[in-house]
Amino acid sequence: MARLRKFVAYRRLERPYTRVSKFRSKSFVKSRPHMKITRFDMGNLNGDFEYEVSLIAKQPHQIRQESIESARQAANRILEKRLGLGNYHFKIRKYPHHVLRENPLASGAGADRLSKGMKLSFGKVIGIAIQVEQGEKLMSVWVNRDNVDKVKQALKRAYTKLPLSYYIVDEKV
Repeated sequence: MARLRKFVAYRRLERPYTRVSKFRSKSFVKSRPHMKITRFDMGNLNGDFEYEVSLIAKQPHQIRQESIESARQAANRILEKRLGLGNYHFKIRKYPHHVLRENPLASGAGADRLSKGMKLSFGKVIGIAIQVEQGEKLMSVWVNRDNVDKVKQALKRAYTKLPLSYYIVDEKV
């Protein structure tokens, strides 16, 4: 399996690129990677809860879908163990639309015959990402008052898996 490229190359926010058409001739991106985020809503979806605890971005940036899935798994594992399935509603609020591309250049012996340089340098699709603005909620958990501290610990574990920095806010619904 190919390794992921370091995300420092894609972390900066840029114009969202989503041009995937149902007509192949009008689509600039010829393929779209499959979604690695398996669930966006977890826990008790119909529960009536008192507090909303949210993970909020401090600055605008992009987050690759692999990071979001890793953060989701870490937070949900803690929430399931400490609260039980019926005592929370966990939601990922953003959907990855932005298509990440790379123009790989060959290096080594004979690379000048293989590489095209900047000719046709649109790039191949390597993944998709979420674009987050400053102050935007990335994840939210709804719980009752006595479980707010446990949720904050779970979200703190989640944001260690994500690039850049975040803060946690709890508010009464």
